[in-house]
Amino acid sequence: MPAEPVSPPVVVQDDTSGRTARRIVAVLAIAAVLPAFYLNGWRGHDFFDLKIYMSAMKWWTSGNPLYDYVQSDVVQGELHFTYPPLGALLLSPFALLELGATVTIFTVLTVLAVVVTTRWLVDPVIARHHLPRVFTLAVAVLLVLAVESTRETITFGQINMLLVVLILADLLFAVPRNRRWAGVGVGLATALKLYPGIFIIYLLAGRQWRAAAVASGTAAGATLLAGALLPLESWRYWTHELWATDRVGRTDYTGNQSLLGLIHRLTVPQEPNQLLWLALVAVVAGYGLWRAARAARAGDALAGLTLTGLVGALISPITWPHHIYWFVPAVVVLVDAALGARTGGRRCWLWLLAVGVAVITVYGVVTFQDWGTAPVPTDTVADFVERNVYVLLGLALLAALPIRSRANQPDTLHETPTGR
Repeated sequence: MPAEPVSPPVVVQDDTSGRTARRIVAVLAIAAVLPAFYLNGWRGHDFFDLKIYMSAMKWWTSGNPLYDYVQSDVVQGELHFTYPPLGALLLSPFALLELGATVTIFTVLTVLAVVVTTRWLVDPVIARHHLPRVFTLAVAVLLVLAVESTRETITFGQINMLLVVLILADLLFAVPRNRRWAGVGVGLATALKLYPGIFIIYLLAGRQWRAAAVASGTAAGATLLAGALLPLESWRYWTHELWATDRVGRTDYTGNQSLLGLIHRLTVPQEPNQLLWLALVAVVAGYGLWRAARAARAGDALAGLTLTGLVGALISPITWPHHIYWFVPAVVVLVDAALGARTGGRRCWLWLLAVGVAVITVYGVVTFQDWGTAPVPTDTVADFVERNVYVLLGLALLAALPIRSRANQPDTLHETPTGR
């Protein structure tokens, strides 16, 4: 019988160049769309908050009382300088610069902070799931730049991302590794802008006694130092200005995505029920910090600090969109959990939640909406959801954010099973 013809070997073409080209196109496409999200912010905000800070610094260095500075706003009414005295000390050198130079410095530092912190969040996920590093980091950074909290931080000229650097450096690296300086970052952030103080409570709830003591001591020491240098300003701030929430804007305004804001929007034109608010604060803080402490004990530092950040945003009397960075690490936790899910059903709902959070936070709650200059009642269910979307999303994540096992954490990637 004649021999059967031998088929030539199948040659598998290496599509490395094609894959690289597609990734480059994807990154460029996201980068090309990004300016459209900033257009409204550049035009509408025009570094408004930064201008207040700089005007307040010039007012103060000219010999006027710092906390007497006031600037009118068509939406929020009269706005004042609201940072603690330590913040004033750090901002005062900028009074010597032109506004353009200050804007450039703040914007560059914020973008650098986004790049650094996003790498901290995403690198462990890349290593665990063997993702293409440069491509994944590039997409992640662009998406973080796209979310409303980052856009509002940049276009208002806020310092939030610089505080995030201090908090993440502390809670992702120093505290889990029991470094001698663990707690210093949280303490400094608290002395600069108060709301990071919720992370000291998180350290206590997670039984990180030494780090909590260092954070408290750092915050107290920095505050006392500012008090020694600025005794009159410090006395006035801690005895009066701190408690005057009307100095930072209307609590009913849609941009205030806190529990108090939600309640006030339901009761306009009446004032919100303070007892109801305090009761909700107690429940949300108790439950959220309980879950955060569970995450910390399970070795999931990222989930723990994310839950804590969401608690802080919900219970604060005023929480503007640029304060709510914590949806970003929430998406990272959800994506990581989805990539590692063992069942299709769990993987599906984790992806749905991750994509939902990403889409909502990129579109935002105020960027593309005009809520007017007067208090607006919430009349329908659709109004309620639209005007409180970050509050509702934060509450949902307090319950639904997964806590990953210790084996999934970056500091145990190379441990053997007996080393857990």
